[in-house]
Amino acid sequence: MRLAPLLMSGLLVLLSALAMPPAEAAKKKASTNTNSTKVYRWVDAEGTVHYSDQIPPEQAPADRQILNQYGVPIRAEQGAMSQAELDAEKRAAAEREAARAAAERDAVLLSTYLSVEEIEALRNRRVELMQGQISLTENYLLSLGEKLEKLQKEASAFKPYNQDPEAEPIDAALAQELSDTLDSISLYEKTLLDTRVRQQRLVGEFDAAIARFKELKGP
Repeated sequence: MRLAPLLMSGLLVLLSALAMPPAEAAKKKASTNTNSTKVYRWVDAEGTVHYSDQIPPEQAPADRQILNQYGVPIRAEQGAMSQAELDAEKRAAAEREAARAAAERDAVLLSTYLSVEEIEALRNRRVELMQGQISLTENYLLSLGEKLEKLQKEASAFKPYNQDPEAEPIDAALAQELSDTLDSISLYEKTLLDTRVRQQRLVGEFDAAIARFKELKGP
């Protein structure tokens, strides 16, 4: 008969726990988890097993296990990577990215062209267009050169191009035109050089594409 009050008391406790608001239950659980201490287990380079709630800095590279309150491993953690391992991982990532980019270029190459002749035809059109730009620039440079020659001949009668003490200073407008012409020649000479370099690079890229296309298609 005395068991009835005990059973009733236990039932009341159980009902009280079940009636606890979720927020309060979560708070209580979090408080319990906070009080628990994380224990690590690792083996050093000499084979010695260690247990601790902290990883010493010199043991940071070692892989370890996290144990529960009963000493049972619940998960594993990878140790910090050494500089050599980081460098190796960086190289491996770069190689993977290079391989991915190469595979993507191959896919585009195969989906864009049906034959080597198509690639060669596009290359020839592109080269022809750039050659047209080169010819225009060369012709304009010739005209600028002729203009410069005339301006220099005209300026030779004035100081500072004429050493005669009686010579008059060069007219400001003439000096400005002479300077502008020299600047234009310098600019278009650079443009001409850049275009020729781009043309050579273009031919090289198309030649590489043709060679790769042949490799992918096979004999």
